[in-house]
Order: sequence, then C-alpha cells, then structure tokens
Amino acid sequence: MQPDGKPGIYGTVTIKPGVAILPIDSDRVVYLFRQFRYTLGKESIEVVCGTIEEDEPPQEAAQREVQEELGIKAKEWSELGFFHIDTSIVYCPVYLFLARQLTFTQIHQEGTETIERLRISLDEAVQMVMDSKITQGLSCVMILKARNVLAQ
Repeated sequence: MQPDGKPGIYGTVTIKPGVAILPIDSDRVVYLFRQFRYTLGKESIEVVCGTIEEDEPPQEAAQREVQEELGIKAKEWSELGFFHIDTSIVYCPVYLFLARQLTFTQIHQEGTETIERLRISLDEAVQMVMDSKITQGLSCVMILKARNVLAQ
C-alpha cells in the first residue's frame, strides 16, 4: 500500500550489514585507500569498508577489514554510530569506527583488489570531501563525523 492508500509495487534490496573504519594516528593523520572503481570508470579515495560476516560482532569485522585492506591494527576503537547507505531502496546499515593507537602489519588484499594506502592529514581529508575529491558516501560521512568527534 502506498502512503495515499492506493495499491503499488515497490522494490528494495537488502545487503549484509557492513563496517567503515577511519584509522587515525596521534598526529591526526588518517589512512585511506585509492582503488579503481568500475562504476565510476576511475579511481576513488575511500575509507576502509567491508561486510560483517554472519554472527560476527561489528567491531571484530572492523578489525579484520582494516588489517586485510591496509595492514593496520589498532589498540583503541570508538564506535561512531551507524549509517544507512540509501534509505529509498537499499537496506544496509553500516557501523562506523574510529581506530587509534595504530601499528602496521602485512596487508592481505583479495586477488580482485589493487589498493594503494594513502596517508593524509585529517584536515586535508575534510577539505577533499568539501572539494568533491572524496565522493564515496560512507567515506564522506566517516571523515566529517570523525572531525566533529575529535574536535570535542
């Protein structure tokens, strides 16, 4: 039933819940990645994102993803809430994490991935969002939320 009471058809897509992670060091340097995205036809700069496996707690998924993608482990984790990718047709909550007290290990990328780790200041990342140089939705939300949380 539509909001006006008339019958209708509406399609939705449900995707596994996910995580997005922004690692930041004591100098306010954040770690992002650059990867070619076929839907854009060019490279995109993004925060680490990934799927939560069945029965996996969100923070464990975040720890696994950031280690696999960027080779980063963190001693301190802060959950910054969650984000819905697209509330009109897609159901996919994504839990947002700030990772601090970083150490660097081996990267374990999948065979389909060619990821370049980027190291930039948080201020520069915010400016890249504002200048539309970082355009992936989760990355924009994560970077701006992190700036606000760290300013408090």
